[in-house]
Amino acid sequence: MVIKTIVMLSIYFVPVLLVSSGLLTQTWQLFACFILSGFGMAGIGMGIMHDAIHGTYSSNLKINKLLSYTLNMVGANATVWKVQHNVLHHSYTNIHEGDDDINAPFFLRFSPNVKKNKLHSYQHWYTWFFYGLSTLSWVTTKDFIRLNRYYKMGLLKGKNIYRNTVLKIVAWKIAYYLFTLGLPLIFSPFSFGEIILAFLALHFVTGLAISLVFQTAHIMPDMAFPQADEEGMVEGERLVHQLATTCNYSPKSRVFSWMIGGLNYQVEHHLFPDICHVHYRKIASIVQSTAAEYQLPYYYKKTFFHALKAHFKMLHQLGTMEAVPVKSQNH
Repeated sequence: MVIKTIVMLSIYFVPVLLVSSGLLTQTWQLFACFILSGFGMAGIGMGIMHDAIHGTYSSNLKINKLLSYTLNMVGANATVWKVQHNVLHHSYTNIHEGDDDINAPFFLRFSPNVKKNKLHSYQHWYTWFFYGLSTLSWVTTKDFIRLNRYYKMGLLKGKNIYRNTVLKIVAWKIAYYLFTLGLPLIFSPFSFGEIILAFLALHFVTGLAISLVFQTAHIMPDMAFPQADEEGMVEGERLVHQLATTCNYSPKSRVFSWMIGGLNYQVEHHLFPDICHVHYRKIASIVQSTAAEYQLPYYYKKTFFHALKAHFKMLHQLGTMEAVPVKSQNH
């Protein structure tokens, strides 16, 4: 984890600092550095802050808290993410209006329990573009919108918590923009337009990478999309729910797994979110054999390409069918 932290932070910071040094003069060099920084940003999100916010990076709480701020460094906010991901996504996986990972704008349909419109028929073609815009939303408006909603829902409590969190979000975002845009604009020879386009390219790479890794774990043809009753309750056992709504992919690719923070083992992560991702590969065979022993689902795709293909199929299915049969959670 320490080596990965050093590598990912370097991939993120060094290219932007190189651009800001004034040593680069070619436009392609600017774009190459910002795109490389985008991969570093994705690596920070998947391989550092994700474990830190789950409290699994270290047994030391202070180290986890410190490294959770790496998300703030790349323009998002750890407090908001913790509610969105740890609380809502992990508690209400694939449940419409509960899981914020599948609560999407009107032009996207990530659950069969969402009302279909005409645009959804084409979503398997255009969703990928909007995946690329997802982190732009993070560094601009999403944190404020979700903070406001979570506060009204009572998910953030404490004296002055709303005001203090807003101030922290603003301060961190200012620091982020000063680094990624301010320094290059002041110290590099590139024009404002070139830097803005490179910045957009950075985020498109980051957003696409993160979205594909996370969405292919849940929005898949085999997945269950349970519905809550009028009291907000879902039948079934929590761990079985996670098995029925989560899919692994590319289990044999150790390099790929290292790069994406072990998130190709999403089944293990959802069953044991209190275990650091470096251990997922070692426990996967135990989880799979135990699931088979009790005749429970254990979904996985052989490669990431197979997972993307299945995700494309599911997007098409959700866009053309009025409803996808909801799998029962009674096991």
